[in-house]
Amino acid sequence: MCGIAGAYQQVDGHLATENMGRCLNHRGPDEDGSFSYNDERVDVHFAHRRLSIIDLQHGQQPLVKRPFVLCYNGELYNFREIRADLAASGARFSTNSDTEVVLEAWRRWGPQCLRRLRGMFAFAVFDQSTGSLFLARDQFGIKPLHFIRRKDGVVFASELNALVNTFGSELHMLPQALVASMLYYWVPDQICSVKGVDKLQPGTWAEFRPDGTYRVESYWNVVEEATAAQGTPCDLKEVIEDSVNVHLVADVPVSSFLSGGLDSSIVTVLAKQANPQIDAYTITFRAQDNRLEAMPDDAVYARKIAHRHGIELHEIELQPDVVGLLPRMVDILDEPTGDPAAINTLLMSEAARAAGVKVLLSGMGADELFGGYRKHVACVLAGRYRELPAFVHRSTNGIVDRLPLTAAGRGLRYARWAKRFVTFAELPEEAAFRRSYSLYAPAELAALLSPELQRDVDDVVEQHLHVYEDNLLSDGVNRMCLADTRLFLPGLNLAYTDRASMAASTEVRVPFVDPMVFRAAFSLSGKDKVSGRSGKVALKRAAEAWLPKEIVHRPKASFSAPLRSWVTRDLREVIDDSLLGGELVSTGFLNRPAVSALVEEHRSGREDRSKQIWQLLTLETWYRQTRRAGVGL
Repeated sequence: MCGIAGAYQQVDGHLATENMGRCLNHRGPDEDGSFSYNDERVDVHFAHRRLSIIDLQHGQQPLVKRPFVLCYNGELYNFREIRADLAASGARFSTNSDTEVVLEAWRRWGPQCLRRLRGMFAFAVFDQSTGSLFLARDQFGIKPLHFIRRKDGVVFASELNALVNTFGSELHMLPQALVASMLYYWVPDQICSVKGVDKLQPGTWAEFRPDGTYRVESYWNVVEEATAAQGTPCDLKEVIEDSVNVHLVADVPVSSFLSGGLDSSIVTVLAKQANPQIDAYTITFRAQDNRLEAMPDDAVYARKIAHRHGIELHEIELQPDVVGLLPRMVDILDEPTGDPAAINTLLMSEAARAAGVKVLLSGMGADELFGGYRKHVACVLAGRYRELPAFVHRSTNGIVDRLPLTAAGRGLRYARWAKRFVTFAELPEEAAFRRSYSLYAPAELAALLSPELQRDVDDVVEQHLHVYEDNLLSDGVNRMCLADTRLFLPGLNLAYTDRASMAASTEVRVPFVDPMVFRAAFSLSGKDKVSGRSGKVALKRAAEAWLPKEIVHRPKASFSAPLRSWVTRDLREVIDDSLLGGELVSTGFLNRPAVSALVEEHRSGREDRSKQIWQLLTLETWYRQTRRAGVGL
């Protein structure tokens, strides 16, 4: 796992690439490499930072095998099978690395090789014979790749910050992306918070030519793949076992995140069966934080799994200096991201790295693919609720409105869920789904913003509608799962996992985010995913072969943090100084009275606005840091 950067057809390409490489040192502390080439047609420069995982001695990059040069960030789990195929056709190898397999696959098949690659990757290939530069990204967007079409060429990097810190004075913020970050608490992968910067989309590749032209092509379309998988029988148990096994390919020790929930327990236990040396990491929280947040003690279940399967479990109690960690976390995450779960990933990754661990497995992706979030169940229930008479809705709304959020200093989770449910239960399917996980209704969001941003609010809502309806799937549960795979997964979960883990120089692998598992998930009907008040029904049935029923059927718990406690206690002064007295308010981007009312609503206990306040704090911090890098408004 690595960091990559480069410049193509740029007068200042050499110096720019050197600077971007330095910005990515944390992604690859083991080795650094560079490549430069120019002739009468082209000028190209690559920088590489390596975290050595496979073929520790001979996997240096950029890899040069004429006429190709590869600068690669990723892991290819089926590289041995592809290597055998290539060798049978005459390809010669000088290393045992997956990097060389990617290059030789490109030599033989060109961009058509991408469908054969099973793994996570983002890479650049320079073809000296044609002078073209190619960029490619994996099917789901597990690994990031940002680029700027600049002058007659392009510059690219694994992280947005590398581009911002190098070309900041040439760039401007994109208001629509900042509006989107407020709605979702993250920026969708389809747009970027800095105008002029593009994210190479999952399942696509791009070619940049010496004459200044370029093209972007899709090699793996998630909508088409989901549609094609519908109704195709599969052995889910076999598919998941295979995916976990292939994700263990490494020449260094592999550990696992173990929250005690279903998904991480599946991955950890299957990994333990294949590799007896697997150990695991889990998190705990201070008792007072658990109490106010009304969070379940997941560590109890993690300990049960570890004891039952003889897994060494490392427990990390989270009691961070949230005030000091906030600006660092914002810098690490590249874009304004208001999910505190990123802090969990960072601190666990740092603990694992301190113990010498470079590779960690995660259960991420199962909720998106198999209907495991509470919002999936809630939206199915909302569909039934909409069929009830109007007087039932009025009565329910009145009761829920009067529910207290706390009692005797303890948070009431079910009250929060009920209040959330009534905000979307009467809306049409797509709008209900969007509202079930976003922070505001469109009108509420617009009220927090300058009136000039109303069109951006409308555009963001319209984009969600387009993504949700851009398919021919026959049931609402699979439509939700597909939308999550296109929006929530790459825009939030994969993004923060990559940035937070790589900030600690560790690699996180996600066995559920795999083409084979994806096809298996979309071969299922919606009823196989959500039934009654239960989600992930089919996955739970498969998991009974590996886990005790008390783990399989335990209530859903979020991989989150004691946000309500932090906002109520630790961050009170920061909210007053940095948010209410911040630059977004003073510039008029945020409506001061509306933001003040939101904060007061939370402090009075009338509503739980901790998520909204945390997101606004991250946005304000990101805005200040990005402005300091020279990025304009």
